[in-house]
Amino acid sequence: MQRAFLPFSLLLALVLGVSSNAQATALARPVTVKDTIVVRLPNKAVITLMVRDAAQLRQLKKYQLDSLTSRLATYITQAEAAAKTASTNQVTMEFYPDKDQPGKNMPEQIRITTHKTAAGAASNNKVDVMMDKASKNTGVSFKIGGKTEEERRTRAINRDSVRQKNFENHHSKSHLIFDLGLNALVNQKTYLGLNGQPETVDLRTEGSRYVNIGLNWDPRLGGKHSPVSLTVGPEFAFNNYMLSGNNKWVNVNGRTAVVHETNGRQYQKTKLATSSINLPLMLRLQLRDSHYRPTFLLSAGGFAGYRIKSWTKLKYTSEGTTYKDKEDGSYNMENFLYGLQGTIGYGDLEFFAKYNMNPLFKTGAGPDTQVLSFGLRLIGVN
Repeated sequence: MQRAFLPFSLLLALVLGVSSNAQATALARPVTVKDTIVVRLPNKAVITLMVRDAAQLRQLKKYQLDSLTSRLATYITQAEAAAKTASTNQVTMEFYPDKDQPGKNMPEQIRITTHKTAAGAASNNKVDVMMDKASKNTGVSFKIGGKTEEERRTRAINRDSVRQKNFENHHSKSHLIFDLGLNALVNQKTYLGLNGQPETVDLRTEGSRYVNIGLNWDPRLGGKHSPVSLTVGPEFAFNNYMLSGNNKWVNVNGRTAVVHETNGRQYQKTKLATSSINLPLMLRLQLRDSHYRPTFLLSAGGFAGYRIKSWTKLKYTSEGTTYKDKEDGSYNMENFLYGLQGTIGYGDLEFFAKYNMNPLFKTGAGPDTQVLSFGLRLIGVN
């Protein structure tokens, strides 16, 4: 910690406008709050004076501040020594110069708070000099390194004010979303395969991915402090249905089925993929804390959509060469889509779930099943 303190006669010259290399910055305050003057010295030390008015600042010269600065080094040495042997991370010591030297207009109290710091880290010690017993808010603060408590408090208030204005002034907002998750087949019933035997579809979970990109619009419901809004906007979804085992999707005689490969070819990937456009309509509840930061989020509603395209893709290796066979087609999948969806989250973390109430394939033309998609919303605005 730095122990070189500028004599207070020079300090007063700085704050009263006398030429110096130090910079003085006056921070505006409302009438109900004390005035604050911050003096930044060339050695990066910061001196903060907090007074009720200009008259109180002019009264500082009556104190023996030059003598005080010479005593501060001794006080700080004692505080540092106490901090090294203390069992806590913070030690506060109080000194009473006016009682030690009565009649010399010394400050009534000096409070020194010392924080333990890691080896090699910048010191974060703070010295509070209280000038007036009747007004605990009046004094001179020496802060070595970092920001003063007053500066931190002011910045926090400003951040909260900006968040509040943004929240109250935006009655509706649009934002980009990006979802990444997995697909699962639910409510699956057996169907007759191409061999006439009852079968079900077994998906490879980690390969059956769901990707959704959208532009949502959230008009607020109620007054400017209401946490409730609607969510609506176009979304583009991509669904993969990856089969497990050495099976593949086929479309034969107007029917879609899963068959096992029998010619000895070993598949690395066999999937059926679709793309669709959807329009959600959800009721959204977004709670916020006292600093207007987003906390709990819950949205629920439905969606309607249309299948744009579908295709199958096979990946396999033969005689050292990797092949990727792709074939476009409808594969007897339903064109019109509808279902339920929702999200839940806290802060920046948000999860989604989407349930297709329509069957994946047309009745009697493919496996009898529905789709559940779930995962993490990677991009979204709260």
